[in-house]
Amino acid sequence: MTEESEPGMKILLMDKETTSIISMVYGQSEIQQKEVFLLERIDSTSQNNNSTGYRFLKCLVFLRPTQQNIELLCQELRNPKYGAYYLYFSNIIAKADVKLLAESDEQELVKEVQEMYMDYLAVNPHLFSFGVQNCTVATSWNYSALQRTIQGLVALLLSLKKCPIIRYQTNSPVCKDLANRVEDVINKESALFSFSQVSQPLLLLIDRRDDPVTPLLNQWTYQAMVHELLTINNNRVNLSGIPGISKELSEVVLSAEQDPFYAENMFMNYGEIGQNIKNLMDHFQSKAKGHKKIETISDMKNFVETYPQFKKLSGNVSKHVTVVGELSSMVTDHALLDVSELEQEIASQNADTSLHLQNIRKLISNNIKPNNVRTDRNKIRESDAAKLVMLYALRYQSQVNNNISGLINMLEKNGVSQYYIKCIKHILDYRISDVRQNNLFSDESAVKITKRFFKGLSGVDNVYTQHKPLLHDILEDLMKSRLKENLYRYVNAPGSNGRYQDIIVFIIGGATYEESLAVHTINKKYPGTHVILGGTTIHNSHSFLEEVRHTVAK
Repeated sequence: MTEESEPGMKILLMDKETTSIISMVYGQSEIQQKEVFLLERIDSTSQNNNSTGYRFLKCLVFLRPTQQNIELLCQELRNPKYGAYYLYFSNIIAKADVKLLAESDEQELVKEVQEMYMDYLAVNPHLFSFGVQNCTVATSWNYSALQRTIQGLVALLLSLKKCPIIRYQTNSPVCKDLANRVEDVINKESALFSFSQVSQPLLLLIDRRDDPVTPLLNQWTYQAMVHELLTINNNRVNLSGIPGISKELSEVVLSAEQDPFYAENMFMNYGEIGQNIKNLMDHFQSKAKGHKKIETISDMKNFVETYPQFKKLSGNVSKHVTVVGELSSMVTDHALLDVSELEQEIASQNADTSLHLQNIRKLISNNIKPNNVRTDRNKIRESDAAKLVMLYALRYQSQVNNNISGLINMLEKNGVSQYYIKCIKHILDYRISDVRQNNLFSDESAVKITKRFFKGLSGVDNVYTQHKPLLHDILEDLMKSRLKENLYRYVNAPGSNGRYQDIIVFIIGGATYEESLAVHTINKKYPGTHVILGGTTIHNSHSFLEEVRHTVAK
């Protein structure tokens, strides 16, 4: 983008979504190194009120080709503030819109128009999202979410130069709808999708409702844990609520692209992170001692040359020590080790309903506090207590001797809010088995369905990370050419169940960082295959319960 414009000072004009897209892959200092000295939003009041303009600046425009953005850009071109315009769109732009822009460019200041196909948030090297929450209602799409998802997937495929075979989860109406619509766009834009491919990739569409367990669990790998306890929003973590936090650390950036320590440790477990933070601090202290010995001109020169790297290392150490320190405090304050051990026991071990019922009662009886209370370290948060009951309900709903109602009564007596009480019913309405009752998935019994996401494991060392998401099993079946066609149908393609070198999995209703870890593990296990995971959004348990509530709301 910056290379194709002539040398000179530039402004980058974006919209709300492309601002997020750019911020996921570039820091502000990196952008400034490209001769971009101003960042503006096309919908901002300062941009619209600036009538005098900066004719000495070149304007790089990066927008989603929405109707609103086209209208705003036409207004800009009719009353230009800058000396030249280079237009870049994140997706396919309609010819009619190009004509409108040309007619508005009366002064002929537009030097270039391009489609960039960057219409998604690049979260990790193998993980993307569209930042779309509450995308479905019952078994139907929210229309605006559907359109955004189609556009995002099309842009992703074009940016990767992939024209895939599409498979979708057979029992999910939203998967079928999306699969057919993406296929229609590929056929309509066949000239754009005429890539030279060594082997045909696979786009696999699955429904979050098939695995409601994974987003409910507490997490113990670095990236997933930060998102669950602190929330990651476009690579940013808000730490302003920590008492005594400095202004510099009130919001921190966790980006695998810009932070080597984070890139190396994002999939490490909680115990390993502590040791690696210590190693990072030891490295910083050795560098700091070296800077104290400035005795010669050569020492001074070396200090000046290395100071930017030293300052960056200092900031990185402070950032990760603060984040891990807060995670550690939350684990202790909310008894998360006890909670997680029971979560994993329910989700991953073979036991009868009476044992799990007894263990939940023991943990929640007179032992619950509101979510925002950090004192009473022996008590668990109301959200954790409710999620334990949700896991129990999902596992044992079909058993006549379950005591879901008794556990709900216990939560109410312990002061758990009605929001979480309602979430227990919502999660049972949300799960895919309700869809299967419409004969969309009649060849699996309820017991088999439950076993697909509640699995017994043996020989597991860490009791807190026993659970493997359903996606792990799906990918293993794909790797071994065993993914059943009656469960995951093809769209207008022969039923070939061979090995794929490139696989894009997209989860309607949102992916999780635990599933991202599963994809990372599969990519390491099968080096000849490259799997990419995407979701309408990236959930932690709080955002997932909101998605559930919105989906099943009557």
